[in-house]
Amino acid sequence: MPSRAPALLVLEDGRSFTGYAFGAEGETFGEAVFSTGMTGYQETLTDPSYHRQVVVMTAPHVGNTGMNDEDPESRKIWVAGYVVRDPARVPSNWRSRRSLADDLREQGVVGICDIDTRALTRHLRERGAMRVGISTTEHDKHALLRRVLDSGQMAGSNLSEAVSTSETYVVPAVGVKRFTVAAVDLGIKANTPRMMAERGIEVHVLPATSTIADVLAVSPDGLFFSNGPGDPAATTGQVELLRAALDREIPYFGICFGNQLFGRALGFGTYKLKYGHRGINQPVMDRTTGKVEVTAHNHGFAVDAPLEGSTTTPYGVATVSHVCLNDDVVEGLELRGDAGRLKSFSVQYHPEAAAGPHDAAYLFDRFLELMESSRGTRRATEATNQNSAQGVEGTA
Repeated sequence: MPSRAPALLVLEDGRSFTGYAFGAEGETFGEAVFSTGMTGYQETLTDPSYHRQVVVMTAPHVGNTGMNDEDPESRKIWVAGYVVRDPARVPSNWRSRRSLADDLREQGVVGICDIDTRALTRHLRERGAMRVGISTTEHDKHALLRRVLDSGQMAGSNLSEAVSTSETYVVPAVGVKRFTVAAVDLGIKANTPRMMAERGIEVHVLPATSTIADVLAVSPDGLFFSNGPGDPAATTGQVELLRAALDREIPYFGICFGNQLFGRALGFGTYKLKYGHRGINQPVMDRTTGKVEVTAHNHGFAVDAPLEGSTTTPYGVATVSHVCLNDDVVEGLELRGDAGRLKSFSVQYHPEAAAGPHDAAYLFDRFLELMESSRGTRRATEATNQNSAQGVEGTA
């Protein structure tokens, strides 16, 4: 293995670690967060939700299966930096096309290895996610700390437009087309429209800056908001778009950032978690079924909604549908109308997790059922209106 340059990691509270360069050499800054997944590092790296974050892997060995051309969730690696303990010396997998280090280096992602990631993770759990700098060019920790303190905070950052598509594109339905969905890309992962397409949904992926007019132009049976980076409290345009869609009773399904924006559209607040949920082993209870799912997470913010009871909103009655069993964080919301009819819903976790687990894939079927129910209700209403109009004409 070629020799690596020395590297320095400094947290904003002054804690520092020394190791060696992994990936590109240089300097980077972001929010230090840790991921507990033991597999799926390629999906993590290419998840746009990690934009401006430095990811610390708790699994000690990373890069064993290399990098392939089938598993990326987007067009590039989005993490601001990467921290691992023991990178693989030689990747080994039949799909591997290159090493993890090669991809990081080619895409200019600065990383560090050979540090005590267990100590770093425990520090972040105790002190919370915070700003961090990694450098192979600056070895004075006090000088690097000053630059860390000058870097941007995650709280208050509106980042979804930076990772979104610039133009609308369509993912066609597989087999017979059943529905059309307008999916607003706030940092969408490739597996999301793929899972909808497999269920007969034609997905029109729209830019984050889309308006209600753009959504209606698709003539959608449903509206979807994706995952994405940044502070939901700093996002206003998408909340107004969602409220306009709820006014028109367009069935809605949101994931992760889409759950937080749904909460804000319903009148709830959001807040920053101490160190967030990131990994593929988080237990969540679906209160509508009573089942516990092992789920994939990537979020540093959460919805501030009451766990018990219901809340009346201008669009219907909202309740918390899913709860994290580790810390009671809100993991899902439901909006119901007359006679308890489901109108819209969202979850904080990732039912589209490509690396697994797959316990929550049923949520895409629930979205399908919601659009089918909405279509039936709309047809019944149209028929009633038509009969009423004919009755008036007959009377006249």
